[in-house]
Amino acid sequence: MNNHLFSTFAPTIRSLGRDELLAEIEQPKKLLIASDSYRGRSLEIAYAAFDYINPNADVVIVGLTPGRQQMRNALVETQRCLKDGYDEADALRSAKLYASFSGPMRTNLVAMLDCVGLGQALGLSSTASLWARDASRVHFTSALRYPVFVDGKNYSGNPSMISTPLLRSQLMQWFATEMTMFPKAVFVPLGPKVANAIEEVAKHLRLPTDRILSGLPHPSGANAERIAFFLGRKMREAVSSKVEPERLLAARASLNKKIADFCGAPK
Repeated sequence: MNNHLFSTFAPTIRSLGRDELLAEIEQPKKLLIASDSYRGRSLEIAYAAFDYINPNADVVIVGLTPGRQQMRNALVETQRCLKDGYDEADALRSAKLYASFSGPMRTNLVAMLDCVGLGQALGLSSTASLWARDASRVHFTSALRYPVFVDGKNYSGNPSMISTPLLRSQLMQWFATEMTMFPKAVFVPLGPKVANAIEEVAKHLRLPTDRILSGLPHPSGANAERIAFFLGRKMREAVSSKVEPERLLAARASLNKKIADFCGAPK
């Protein structure tokens, strides 16, 4: 069975005019994969070319789901590639890389991964090289591979992807398939909701969870205080109660131990 939907939607993406494509991004119709309602809320799953998988990756970085801006970036790049005559594999790879994590989120993520020793475990001077010369060792993905919108807005984790039928089916159809392709890689979930989802998939597949690096604060700039405390840049007495310092200290210690236990394995 095909592990992506690119072949289904590529003809549509190629044929759309620029304005039509932008309209689809704002309100998907031709690119709509599925829709449903759950507890009075409207759910939509739209297609964007986030299908590319790097099977040689040692690190799998997992976000929640692509937002509308990421969807736009991926679709515009996909259309350009298709009209320029790229084959399927190259179009998928280009679209995925073009829409990958960037900016402050990447900076925060690199700092935290280095803090817990992942760079050292991988034999790297810093995990920053995963976005440069060592890009062949990382795979970027999402728990919900294709963009999800709730009441027309970017999905932020509610309703739960574990207990909502449509979202759970997407999680198991796409992410569970990906997870089986990386038996030796470490998984880096971005935020607790993604961590819970990955652990649920691992349980469903009867896979060990020792390589799921749960506990990192979400690398969003909006989470700056938690990140600063996690990195030791802000003292406990200087942070607000919402930071939950004890939980973060325990998470950091757990991650340090977990990485030390398999240090040097994924090379």
